[in-house]
Amino acid sequence: MSQAAALFILLFGCSSLAGVRMLRINQRPIIGILAQESHDPVLLPHGKTYIGAPYVKYLESAGCRVVPIRLNLTHEEYERIFYSINGVLFPGGAVNMKTSSFVKVAKIFYDLAVKAFDSGDYFPIWGTCLGLQVLVTLTAGKDLLINTDTENISLPLNLTNAAASSKMFQNFPPDVYGALPIEPLAANFHHFSLPVQTFLENEKLDKFYSILTTNTGRKGVQFVSTMEGIHYPFYGVQWHPEVSRFQWQLDMAFPHSPHAVQVSFLLADFFVNEARKSLHYFPSPEEEKAALIYNYNPQYIPASSYIQVYFF
Repeated sequence: MSQAAALFILLFGCSSLAGVRMLRINQRPIIGILAQESHDPVLLPHGKTYIGAPYVKYLESAGCRVVPIRLNLTHEEYERIFYSINGVLFPGGAVNMKTSSFVKVAKIFYDLAVKAFDSGDYFPIWGTCLGLQVLVTLTAGKDLLINTDTENISLPLNLTNAAASSKMFQNFPPDVYGALPIEPLAANFHHFSLPVQTFLENEKLDKFYSILTTNTGRKGVQFVSTMEGIHYPFYGVQWHPEVSRFQWQLDMAFPHSPHAVQVSFLLADFFVNEARKSLHYFPSPEEEKAALIYNYNPQYIPASSYIQVYFF
């Protein structure tokens, strides 16, 4: 029996794992954000690994706390973190899909989350931009991305038939949902994407995820821009909802319209509520306090698109 299930039985006297999955009882969710290697010459002088502060603010704004997940830990330490937090976010960036520490650590959490869900233990994963690409690569077992030239452009989202009933979008207010395919609310900052045709031809992906939205890059390739797990609580966006509220450079295609801001909050709120379904917890209050991102101070880096960055 999992740690989460045992806690549920202790508190509520119920041994139903379905009950563990269905009840949102965690009022103090903590979500991990995976750090990544510094390659940008603007960031590299400040630290070898980093987390952009907008991702932290994005999650905290919906009512959770954040734990940074560093890249130099042991497998046992990652497993300990996994059973202490209530979800994980894989942020955007640029890494090698085969050799990077980012992908290697992401795989550890991906595998643990799959195993946990199969045993009745809820643990959601969110992937933004690179994060979606990593989810796709881990599920497919290979890199299927191609260059679509979708750097620095905001686009409306082309909704699929699955979008309206999806977990991610089904509770959107009608006016916000109606704006998704009309207004350029999705900020894209990626060279590579997963073509829709490639997704549909890959049995592993087609059985694992549902495509909620698509877009077309400058090269005319239709790609997957939003997806969610059919059974597993895994969610991916090829675009950046966090930028609408927390990034402000004038030369970047950051949408700041009222609907863009609402979409940003609604998706953060959705994922934090997914994390509320997880019953993982730290072994002690002292260990919890030591793990939180409050122990680090973000640096103001005006030359970076993040504006503020945590370095490790």
